[in-house]
Amino acid sequence: MDYMKQAEQVIMKTYNRFPVVFEKGKGVYLYDTEGKKYLDFAAGIAVFALGYGNEAYNQALKDQIDKIIHTSNLYYNIPAIEAATKIVKTTGMDKVFFTNSGTEAIEGALKVARKYAYLKEEREDYEFIAMYHSFHGRSQGALAVTGNEKYQKGFVPEGCRAVFAQFNDLEDVLSKVNEKTCGIICEVVQGEGGIYPAKKEFLEGLRKICDEKDLVLIFDEVQCGMGRCGSLYAHELYGVKPDVLALAKALGCGVPVGAFVANERTSHALVPGDHGTTYGGNPFATAAVSKVFDLYEELHIVEHVNEVGAYLKEELKKLVSEYDCIKENRGIGLMQGLEFDCPVGPIINKALSMGLVIISAGANIIRFVPPLVIEKEHVDEMISILKNAIENH
Repeated sequence: MDYMKQAEQVIMKTYNRFPVVFEKGKGVYLYDTEGKKYLDFAAGIAVFALGYGNEAYNQALKDQIDKIIHTSNLYYNIPAIEAATKIVKTTGMDKVFFTNSGTEAIEGALKVARKYAYLKEEREDYEFIAMYHSFHGRSQGALAVTGNEKYQKGFVPEGCRAVFAQFNDLEDVLSKVNEKTCGIICEVVQGEGGIYPAKKEFLEGLRKICDEKDLVLIFDEVQCGMGRCGSLYAHELYGVKPDVLALAKALGCGVPVGAFVANERTSHALVPGDHGTTYGGNPFATAAVSKVFDLYEELHIVEHVNEVGAYLKEELKKLVSEYDCIKENRGIGLMQGLEFDCPVGPIINKALSMGLVIISAGANIIRFVPPLVIEKEHVDEMISILKNAIENH
């Protein structure tokens, strides 16, 4: 059967997909329907942190399927309670709301900030300050705070968009705070915007602004959180805590699940009737979350990321000096990027044909967000294929 042809007939054309049909995965490798093997340095866009076929993870989900998959949030369920307890303990924050995705986690975080402000002064013209070149999701609320007009155009009228400031420019942010501002949202490491880590003084400054003006500080760690940057949560590297934290992707390591976590000051803003979800926090999804936290601890994932991430960064920096077409390497841990002086699409396509899965972040940046269980030998294998793709695309 020609799966790709069939897909084009029945699936809405919102992606220009690569010409491959993946059928299974093992470890850090994917296999297509023809049996061809691919080294995965994309992890389903920073999702499959534990790699493919982790037996303990798979068994936890199988066991939960045999118990119960869904009940709705009208009732309590044990996996959600256990997963939430682990998130609260590791973040040092107060309350969790489970969602189905990162976009929904952002939507909920924005609602917390708006409601917190509304409870102080009943007005509905509040604004957010967000960052240029940010990416927070595809729903209209998330797009409103996404600092890229190409995603907003046709969906979010200009009057409904956030006020945008330059990332890592504290003075620009401060100049845009006014009486309508209810919150500030930013990624700790910008992903789609080009793999740009925040500066410590920038996040510290945002925290100070929000404290002084009683605003809500939201950190989006949908992509950069859950160990990817060498700490369980990326903001821990900076010693700066948000009021609301958005998580997803590796939170469930493949099962669609997200969460927003609020601190004690903001967690009581939402009351019964203010927010909801049918599937969010169901026993199946939160069983995955709970097991992910257990496995991160058992496998010492964060320590491993620091070791292998340093090696990956070192090897990528060598490429910068070796190839004139590569301008710069940026990133933290196992969230790295190479900026080229040309579009990277042809290189990515060539690499795929040679058995390497990599993705872009913008037109001229290759993004490396592999499973967090890769070893140095996998970095060497990736570098070898990438060099070949650069030289022969």
